[in-house]
Amino acid sequence: MSSNEFGVIRNAVGERLDYSYQPGRDGARELVVIGHGVTANKDREWAVTLASALSMAGFASLRFSFAGNGESEGDFRDSCPTKEARDLGAVLDAVEDRAVVYVGHSMGAAVGVLRACEDDRIRLLVSLAGMVDTADFARRKFGDVEPGVGFMWDKPDCPLSQAFLDDMAEVGSVEPLAEAVHAPWLLVHGTEDTVVPFDESLTIANRAAGEVEVVELEGADHLFSGDAAQEMAEAVVDWLRERRTVP
Repeated sequence: MSSNEFGVIRNAVGERLDYSYQPGRDGARELVVIGHGVTANKDREWAVTLASALSMAGFASLRFSFAGNGESEGDFRDSCPTKEARDLGAVLDAVEDRAVVYVGHSMGAAVGVLRACEDDRIRLLVSLAGMVDTADFARRKFGDVEPGVGFMWDKPDCPLSQAFLDDMAEVGSVEPLAEAVHAPWLLVHGTEDTVVPFDESLTIANRAAGEVEVVELEGADHLFSGDAAQEMAEAVVDWLRERRTVP
């Protein structure tokens, strides 16, 4: 595993994005870029499990932390979907010679839709427990938290900012953007997800412009805890194998 395969990656405002690279099969052009959700980072258990499964199947992967998260530079209070979509764009710039598969979890999946609807460098799109209605999410989860004073899920290193709330409201929902996503799209979601309802994946899948598949993981929670992480990884790997460009 390496964190320098593509040199230093910086976003549009110069913040260094921390990443880990795992190689795949020699000669394969696919690169699976993995983005996390709100208050998370590249080293969440589901992300590490997925990267390991991809490597064993011959797929290279790059999982990264959005600016202000994990070991990436930046202020967490600036983190929001539109800024993270620009971070993803910076990663795409850095790996421009590779055929990119983007896998996003939770808010990272919403970020993927924001990017994929206007950037055809994302050849394949995968949403894991994907957030769709960003405005509703912010109301449900942080409606009783005072911005600038309180924290997301009581995490002291994750202060709730007005910038985050404003951006979540401005995005509103990524559902209408699905009509502009032409890349083949896989959505994997657990039935016991209490953070982002499973129905959100069904709703956005019905609006997708291109090929779409929904995988329902019975009993899985938002973080694909326990055995669900491996089930999720197997679903992603199997889907990618069907679309592999190098045998």
